[in-house]
Amino acid sequence: MTRFTKICSLMLFGSVSLMAQSKKAPVTPVSALDKKVDALIASMTLEEKVGQMTEVTLDVVSKTGAATQKMDDAKLKEAIEKYHVGSILNVSGAAYEREHWHEIISTIQTAALKDRLKIPVIYGIDAIHGVTYTVGSTLFPQEIAMAATFNKELAHKAGEITAYETRASYIPWNYSPVLDLGRNALWPRIYETFGEDPFVVKTMGAAMIKGYQGNDIGDKYHVAACMKHYLGYSAPLSGKDRTPAWIPDRYMREYFLPSFAEAVKAGAKTVMINSGEINGTPVHSSKYLLTDVLRGELKFDGIAVSDWRDIQYLFTRHHVASSQKEAVMIAVNAGVDMSMVPYEYSFFDYLVQLVHEGKVPMWRVNQAVHRILKVKYELGLFERPVGNPSDYPKFGSEEFRASSVQAAREAITLLKNNNNVLPLKKNLKVLVTGPTANTMRSLNGGWSYTWQGDVSDKFAANKNTILEAIQKKVGNDNVTYQEGSKFDTLTNVEETIKAAKKSDVIVLCLGELSYTENVGNIDDLNLPDAQIQLATELAKTGKPVILVLAEGRPRIVTKAESLSAATVMTYLSGNEGGDALADILFGDVNPSGKLPITYPRYTNALVNYYRKNLENGNSDDSHGYNPLYEFGFGLSYTTFRYGNLHVSTPALKDGQTLKITVDVTNSGQREGKESVLLYISQQYASIAPDTKRLRGFDKISLKPGETQTVSFNITPADLAFINDQSKSVTEAGEFKIQLGDQTQSFNYVSATVPSRTGKL
Repeated sequence: MTRFTKICSLMLFGSVSLMAQSKKAPVTPVSALDKKVDALIASMTLEEKVGQMTEVTLDVVSKTGAATQKMDDAKLKEAIEKYHVGSILNVSGAAYEREHWHEIISTIQTAALKDRLKIPVIYGIDAIHGVTYTVGSTLFPQEIAMAATFNKELAHKAGEITAYETRASYIPWNYSPVLDLGRNALWPRIYETFGEDPFVVKTMGAAMIKGYQGNDIGDKYHVAACMKHYLGYSAPLSGKDRTPAWIPDRYMREYFLPSFAEAVKAGAKTVMINSGEINGTPVHSSKYLLTDVLRGELKFDGIAVSDWRDIQYLFTRHHVASSQKEAVMIAVNAGVDMSMVPYEYSFFDYLVQLVHEGKVPMWRVNQAVHRILKVKYELGLFERPVGNPSDYPKFGSEEFRASSVQAAREAITLLKNNNNVLPLKKNLKVLVTGPTANTMRSLNGGWSYTWQGDVSDKFAANKNTILEAIQKKVGNDNVTYQEGSKFDTLTNVEETIKAAKKSDVIVLCLGELSYTENVGNIDDLNLPDAQIQLATELAKTGKPVILVLAEGRPRIVTKAESLSAATVMTYLSGNEGGDALADILFGDVNPSGKLPITYPRYTNALVNYYRKNLENGNSDDSHGYNPLYEFGFGLSYTTFRYGNLHVSTPALKDGQTLKITVDVTNSGQREGKESVLLYISQQYASIAPDTKRLRGFDKISLKPGETQTVSFNITPADLAFINDQSKSVTEAGEFKIQLGDQTQSFNYVSATVPSRTGKL
């Protein structure tokens, strides 16, 4: 084998050498619960088992044409008694009161308890930043904004509150968190991720999972989390949703796998599978990823559920199966436990046939059903299939709202503040304009009340848009509103310019309306010309422009940003985002968010911060790494000074822990919060090292003049990378620490690994 073909073979998923790493399923101790589940399985018919593996939508068992979702008794009876359906998911186009949810879930579970074995249904929902389909729920900032807080305690709290309100809607299973790595700015689900850095994604994701699940998912205030979308979903080559990705195995393990490995350690009970294909292999058909890696390497033992129609798509989209029946065989044998079918019962019929034909072994069905039933027992569904309405007095409470406000305040990121134009005085005359200024859609994004979030203005009518929050903050008499433009069309520009000339300052709100998945696909990362034209015309008035970016991904705003006096990134900051922004603009709150993504300057300059360092090599330096704003950037109304960076030893050895400390001082005049980001870079390695990698972060609050010592503990394993054999290794050599403007070097010295000094 030549070196070239050897490298190519390592890049392909499912190569013989890699698949051989984990042929056998892990042996786990048999608990009392496992024995209980096995006893139930022993009493089940094949049809009852396959039914547990079948998931359909609420629409399948509902009356058609009804203004609100009403159960169809005949359809529900067919689903439960004929097909023994084990799970139902929600894709309804409306949000309902809790009372209606109680009626829906009670009707479903009553029907399930009439079936022979009385196995409850597990109902699932995408409550990714709060309970999506329930009126009056607490909607938090989307994950990208939660990442900007760099506050894992806030992520944990958001998970706790979302779990409480999901259970208050009588639903025990949440298809969250999204653990995909948000690397490609074009991808329409960037806002559902914790950003581009693997350490942030795994840390915030694990915190949220622990918030969702608590210490016992069987109590009435917690839910089963679902880590998604395993694996590599967020890196399509085209940037379009559910289109092919090309990801070498080494690269996949270095950047995309860590968040899922950490989620398994955090105890995540379920996983949803990537809809796309990687290197030509649909993940739903990949035994290597679904069994060898997920089960064998990560030791995950929960439910693996397909995404929307994705087993069918093995036949109709990916063409790796010659029929729907073959698609079912491939997916189940690869490791899929439950099929989100979702509109009919073909999966059930085909899987029964395949077992009778010996093409899917009974042990594989029993294995899948064991995982499903075990989670149902752990959730307490057998004892409490429907919750008690009186158990949830805090639903939609002021206490929960305050947590959402805090998250939004800590997320919003000040990117530019020329001449300290911010904070604004409250007696100024303010023009508020732009397409995102007066709609909740641009604060909440998708998965808000409905799938696309397109009715947020209706269901969040009691919340404040950016305009309404500013009016509330400084009074209607001090605020003028003109639309200026819609998302992609100029409207009343002349009236807007006239209003600008009469104002002291312009708050220009640009960005995006709500979307998710394929609906959010775009061909051009530039903001539409109409928004840039509006910014250009307003800048001509000579009045200071405060540019507010309400968007789910970093759209190119370079020209508009060059015209602003200040720039503020709100991301999709949730129901309380308008109030949080007004608090920051007018100085009641000191901004503390930092970018969890690299903000590109140009449409084709999409490079992540941990890029390979080629500026001193053969690259054209004039077209090198030059983002508009780098990952981790964010300003404050105060200043912070770093000093006294110290390492416990200049030479870290095997089995030791390196303690890194730094003093952070609030050197300004206002109390503020600072996210302390620890970067470590390896100087030389057998794989070209990243420029730097985030290896720790902490958020602190400091009063003026106050100093706090922040410490981090680093082990050799924390410095590891994936080598060209797809193995995690820590190579001896020199490492550089960066904390603020402070730098320090240390060496890792190993008795077994030779040093990489870069010298002969």
